Amino acid sequence: MADGSQFAFTPAVEAATLPLWEKVKRHVTPMEWRLQAPLIAEINRLKREKNAVILAHNYMTPEIFHGVGDYVGDSLGLAKEAAKSDAKIIIQAGVHFMAETSKILSPDKTVLIPDLRAGCSLAASITGADVRLIKQRYPGLPVVTYVNTTADVKAETDVCCTSANAVQVVEHVAREWGVDRVILIPDEFLARNVARQTTVGIIAWKGRCEVHERFNAADILELKAAYPDAQILAHPECPTEVLEVADFAGSTAAMNDYVLTRKPKQVVLITECSMADNVAIDAVETEFVRPCNLCPHMKRISLENIYEALVMNQHEVLVDPDIAERARLSVQRMIDLPPPLVPARYDLIKARHHVDVELI
Repeated sequence: MADGSQFAFTPAVEAATLPLWEKVKRHVTPMEWRLQAPLIAEINRLKREKNAVILAHNYMTPEIFHGVGDYVGDSLGLAKEAAKSDAKIIIQAGVHFMAETSKILSPDKTVLIPDLRAGCSLAASITGADVRLIKQRYPGLPVVTYVNTTADVKAETDVCCTSANAVQVVEHVAREWGVDRVILIPDEFLARNVARQTTVGIIAWKGRCEVHERFNAADILELKAAYPDAQILAHPECPTEVLEVADFAGSTAAMNDYVLTRKPKQVVLITECSMADNVAIDAVETEFVRPCNLCPHMKRISLENIYEALVMNQHEVLVDPDIAERARLSVQRMIDLPPPLVPARYDLIKARHHVDVELI
């Protein structure tokens, strides 16, 4: 197994990685960098040699996100960028459902994941068979599925959504289908938070992200007391009680944009740990308070196993062609939606009255 020790921190490596070091040096120690830089240099060389790209999710650690990531961001954005590239190989620095989405949108490319154990509690909470049973129970109602799901779940879906556009997608399908209720799966908290922004009735599934479900309102109130000047940004996969006391809620992309455009003096990101590290590198004027929950699945991805995936072409992610085609339709229907007239305003969520959902 590669650990970087076979590559020396030579003057050539130091020179090649100097621009990257300048970016991450406030978040990576010089001792760590001497171990990481040789692997980063070798990975970047191999990418050029093999015509490969690395998709680095927002929850990757800084040496991956800033050191070897060719495209960085949220899962759907990464897959869309990879589909537009000329690369033959995609390395998914993220979790398995993300690699499946990349394969769905790039069926002719080789998609590799550095560690097959990089799963997701939310994606694992529901199966395609579950969705078929839901559709039997609620005939005629459209199924909107969060992109944080497996390919077989997407294949049973009418339209996919992201945390950023869930309200828009729900309202669109309600109009198109001529219904007043929509099935929104599998994240219970995303569904509850969407319900507070629309008059469309929401039927939800009890799936949860193990990172975000552990936050509670007491955590946020303690932070507000300890850091009264801090802006608190929460992901909509958090419980509604968290969003009610946060200052803003939105997707990882929305959090990133909030910090970079509004430039708060102090901020707290209520999401996975590495998000703050990665945003902080570009937001030098903002102080980051870092309470967070670690995603054990994301943290299975390392420079070492990214290198091994490139060298050995290992852990290819395949999707059954029939499932992939049906899943691609549900994703494409979302992509083809017109942009919303008014962007989603999760920061206004707490101003709405309480709306309950029907939980399956």
